Amino acid sequence: MANLLRPATWGLFSWRGYCSRGTQGRLSAGFVEALKAIVGSPHVSTAAVVREQHGHDESMHMCQPPDAVVWPQNVEQVSQLAALCYGQGVPIIPFGTGSGLEGGVCAVQGGVCVNLIRMDRILELNPEDFSVVVEPGVTRKALNTHLRDCGLWFPVDPGADASLCGMAATGASGTNSVRYGTMRDNVLNLEVVLPGGRQLHTAGRGRRFWKSAAGYNLTGLFVGSEGTLGLITAATLRLHPVPEATVAATCAFPTIQAAVDSTVHILQAAVPVARIEFLDEVMMDACNRHSKLNCYVAPTLFLEFHGSEQALAEQVQRTEEVIRHNGDSHFSWAKEAEERSRLWAARHNAWYASLALRPGCKGYSTDVCVPISRLSEILVQTKEDLEAWRLTGSASLPRAPGAGRGGAGAAALSFGPPGTVVGHVGDGNFHCILLVDPEDPEELLRAQAFAEQLGRRALALHGTCTREHGIGLGKRQLLLEEVGVVGMETMRQLKATLDPRGLMNPGKVL
Repeated sequence: MANLLRPATWGLFSWRGYCSRGTQGRLSAGFVEALKAIVGSPHVSTAAVVREQHGHDESMHMCQPPDAVVWPQNVEQVSQLAALCYGQGVPIIPFGTGSGLEGGVCAVQGGVCVNLIRMDRILELNPEDFSVVVEPGVTRKALNTHLRDCGLWFPVDPGADASLCGMAATGASGTNSVRYGTMRDNVLNLEVVLPGGRQLHTAGRGRRFWKSAAGYNLTGLFVGSEGTLGLITAATLRLHPVPEATVAATCAFPTIQAAVDSTVHILQAAVPVARIEFLDEVMMDACNRHSKLNCYVAPTLFLEFHGSEQALAEQVQRTEEVIRHNGDSHFSWAKEAEERSRLWAARHNAWYASLALRPGCKGYSTDVCVPISRLSEILVQTKEDLEAWRLTGSASLPRAPGAGRGGAGAAALSFGPPGTVVGHVGDGNFHCILLVDPEDPEELLRAQAFAEQLGRRALALHGTCTREHGIGLGKRQLLLEEVGVVGMETMRQLKATLDPRGLMNPGKVL
């Protein structure tokens, strides 16, 4: 087997030699043939264009392609691939849909990208137990389409149609997390291929219980591990009943403070809101343009409530009282399914709406989270910082005739470069989407410095530097500041135990 790698990479610390930047892209023919023997020739590629497609996600991080891409069709093939690569000191990079935002799929040391998207079966549905077992290629939309006639759904919704196992790997959350929780709350069991090829069932083979006090929480260890401890090849997920009735609303406010105060007061009033999304005036204008909405351009809340018709009537009444008290200027309910879908489609497309404000730019997204009591403080300061760092546009320009309530027909804003704010404020999480010219190093440095400052401000307010995007490449220093030296040493010890050669998605998290 030693002959499968070229002679230059074999010998003293061969895996370190293989990982040197100068050797990327030149796997030996014998090693490539060994990959093909496992998954079949059509499922292995070393073509430059394919490697480049798998060397980046949606983030600003530079494309760093793997040396080969493989598409296994079952867990046995994944185990054989892991054993082959690990035995030969070749890095392994898991890949789902590539929709991440922290460079988690970049092959910083070369290696083999294991694209799991063709493992796309729903293996087992247990409606009476409110659970389902899916392979890593199943996306959240595909699962909910499959569940359409069961009266059940999977509510974790990060916006992108991400793969469910990829969402588990990054600890994703999304718009419904205030009511239904994040991936950490909705993953019951994981099938994981460890670096040497062994298969682990984190809660025991076939188990799908909701609660347990049996030993260490291995499932929780792998949720959010970002592919640095193993390859997730199946996930057992918790499902929820489809609500009897749903209603949504938009509320515009004169200030960010008023919008956040309303959020806090709604939660304090124990209204079981399913979604509370915040959009600043720049983002609201972008969504109007991109999704053809006609919402008032101001700090805005999107809300949604789930329950029975009777319960919704009470929730609506209590929410209206809170919002009126905080001085909303435009309030509108969306009760029809088509109208609600249009509203939330616009929210889910906020990333692309932001990019459309400055064609040719790249998006740089933050995702801090703070205790809800500190949310208004950090949001107000963040808006001031965006202006001070010249990372936002002016929303005070005169509107063009025919602009209506501030939607279609509004005059173009002047940006240089712009930044928008949007967030799942019901649990204290928000994002800044900074638009950066990829050819302007100064802009990129400014955006990076802003993101680091924002992360440290969140930490100072007893929050976290990442609520849902993960650490990836860009937040490793902030992770150290968040968990401390002892916390980081503990993580490194766990990593060294499971991956002693450091070949699982190297360069990420730690």
